[in-house]
Amino acid sequence: MRQQLLASWRLLRLGGHLIGGLATLRWRFPGWSAARQQEEIQAWALAALGLLAIDLKVSGAPPATGPALRVSNHVSWLDILVLQATSPSRFVAKAEVRQWPLMGRLAAKAGTLFISRESPRDALRVVHQMAEHLQAGEVLTIFPEGTTSNGQQVLPFHANLFQAAVSAKAPVQALALQFVERASGQVSLAPIYIDEDTLLQSMWRTVRHPGLRAEVRLGPVQPPLGRDRRALSQDTRAAVDNLRCLV
Repeated sequence: MRQQLLASWRLLRLGGHLIGGLATLRWRFPGWSAARQQEEIQAWALAALGLLAIDLKVSGAPPATGPALRVSNHVSWLDILVLQATSPSRFVAKAEVRQWPLMGRLAAKAGTLFISRESPRDALRVVHQMAEHLQAGEVLTIFPEGTTSNGQQVLPFHANLFQAAVSAKAPVQALALQFVERASGQVSLAPIYIDEDTLLQSMWRTVRHPGLRAEVRLGPVQPPLGRDRRALSQDTRAAVDNLRCLV
């Protein structure tokens, strides 16, 4: 009973934090400098992880400046939150995320680019938008597996989004993340969001857990070096997989 009450309290506090984030994005965010916006996003994401009793461990350094395309494996609904706490960026996410309660609206307000995975035409639209943002000097983050996994392997990458980095001649940074038991350091499947899981089921497992740690390892920032999107995708997937084994 005590565990369920604690989990419910965490969910309630997270909901309040999300609502507060929406209000900030609507009323205060537009008046801040770009640097202040990045600081506030990172602080907000770190606070959200704290409400969920999730620590954060980061190895490696994020891009000092944009443009850059960050490429990550994908295991949980928490991934965007964890990576915003690591180093803020603009994300590309599946269109379904927009429909998530509160979090979808928050992601949209924060400038997330949403992509319909079933539509090649929509992929072209998003790649064009990504290239424009990269050419403007931004840092973008993608999950090219196209879906979540159990974190024990890196699924094949979809190469189409890498065209944005090729077109913009933007460097790419591979990164890997996983969740572990804070007490033992063993890999935890509590936040995993795969197969028949619903978002609510994954969230409930997460908030019921006594303590987790999100671990992120960032690789070096690499220029495209004349590679086409398929070669860049394959090389980056190998880099993400190598980092995953080191996390």
